Amino acid sequence: MMSKKFKIFSLGLIFLSLPLFANADYLGQKVEFFIDSSFDLNQRSQMVGVLIKISPELYFYIDDDWWSSQSSERQNEIGAALNSLAEEFGNKIYPTLTKTFGSEWKPGIDGDNHITILIHPIIEEAGGYFNSGDEYLRAQVPTSNKREMVYLNLSHIEKTIAKSFLAHEFTHLITFNQKDRIQGVTEEIWLNEARSEYASTLIGYDRDYLGSNLQRRVRAFVSEPNDSLTEWKNQKEDYGVLNLFTQYLVDHYGIEILVDSLQSPKIGIPSLNYALTKNGFKEDFSQIFTDWTITVLVNDCSLNEKYCYKNENLENLQISAQTIFLPLIGESALSIINTTKQWASNWHKIIGGKKTLKLEFQGDPKVKFQVPYLVEDLEGKITIDFLKLDTQQKGIVYIPDFTIKNNSLTIIPSIQSKLSGFDGTEPPIQFSFAASVVERTPEDEAELIKRLIARIEFLQKEITQLQAQINEILAQSKKIGTCTFSINLYYGMRGNEVYCLQEFLKSQGPEIYPEGLVTGNFLSLTKAAVIRFQEKYKAEILAPLGLEKGTGFVGSKTRTKINQLLGH
Repeated sequence: MMSKKFKIFSLGLIFLSLPLFANADYLGQKVEFFIDSSFDLNQRSQMVGVLIKISPELYFYIDDDWWSSQSSERQNEIGAALNSLAEEFGNKIYPTLTKTFGSEWKPGIDGDNHITILIHPIIEEAGGYFNSGDEYLRAQVPTSNKREMVYLNLSHIEKTIAKSFLAHEFTHLITFNQKDRIQGVTEEIWLNEARSEYASTLIGYDRDYLGSNLQRRVRAFVSEPNDSLTEWKNQKEDYGVLNLFTQYLVDHYGIEILVDSLQSPKIGIPSLNYALTKNGFKEDFSQIFTDWTITVLVNDCSLNEKYCYKNENLENLQISAQTIFLPLIGESALSIINTTKQWASNWHKIIGGKKTLKLEFQGDPKVKFQVPYLVEDLEGKITIDFLKLDTQQKGIVYIPDFTIKNNSLTIIPSIQSKLSGFDGTEPPIQFSFAASVVERTPEDEAELIKRLIARIEFLQKEITQLQAQINEILAQSKKIGTCTFSINLYYGMRGNEVYCLQEFLKSQGPEIYPEGLVTGNFLSLTKAAVIRFQEKYKAEILAPLGLEKGTGFVGSKTRTKINQLLGH
């Protein structure tokens, strides 16, 4: 935990000078220390510490007022805890962290290879803190203790988790040397804390999950998952989101990303992008953050390897999205207005409704939103896609078959436009979305219109063909209507009278004159057509003549029936 971020304008004077030589500290030595009043349980800014233990790497100072008030038995208990902590530091914490990240400033501003640990009553939620001001001369920082040192909470010093707290604060000490001194830049607080948060996992202290620092951070994250990754307020939710993101980052891209970003002259997000490129990864910080926001919701390797944690202690981690219910009957529509910050995620799940779900998203056009969305069907199968936003940060998506095939839609909007300058409170930025039920998707609508147009074109062709047939019939009727049958017609004749007869027979349909030939020649096909006509109207044509079958001869009875049908 960082206590203060100092702006020093004469770094070169101290970093280029030789360390100040000092006599080694001795047991029982009392030193007046500056402390951070915002962390001290009694809000002191100064206190006297007494040196109660020395190890090859550490000086253990403890609040003298508290120490002198304790019984010998209690002091022995504290001493035993410090013996264990010193051994752990020398055997695991120091070699693991320095091999990974590099060394602290050594021998440092005090000319002593030892690191000072000051133990005093600290507010309960803090395991300890680090003050970079202690690395400067008092001419630069008047409250400097002029030591390589960290501060630990007295109330946790006998607990197993004290090892994690010491590892965390020592990583800050390393970061100061690797970044401020060697690279000449000051790391953004959120990334500084992210590396320190991972130290406990790196050493192996989070392997036993119950009571671990990791368990503490999971609880903090689950209770407040919408916290910004890059905005630092020094609250437990800040540590929660940082820890869980860093676990994912190292799980998938390796500890080298934290190391190479530390040893880069860049800071914050640009330093991580530099490290990702250096290690051959195509993903950038934005892509990884987006994948992580999906991971903490689904955490399922079978869905995609990048959407899960590899740490076995996190394999069951899942947050719950804010659920919104659309009515199943009547008009279903709702609108939500919310605010978020840079690199903070939001999870909104929509269930209910019917038919086709329409979602309209609107973000502030002054920033850049990323909006992945997840659709879960009734069998629990999840598909993932990304909302396409225009320059005004507007986007629309349609989900068909809602409640029939698809069970829910979850959107995960986040702002990812700011890449540096995270040194204060970030302003909240508004976004909104509206969910409603419509009959069909635009694609379905377009397909329906396409089918209707095709149907109309088909019907138009049918109408054209029918109109041609009608016109032909009308033309034939008109042509036939000019004919009068006043003479007998028979096989072998030719001329206009035969032509008129054939037109008439053709107008009676294919059952009378299937061939439909109009030649002006009275031959066998015409005769056969006449016979069919006579037999169709045999009661009027044949019966009066005592005939049962047609003759093919167009006499008076046959002509009378034809003229009748023609309206003559």
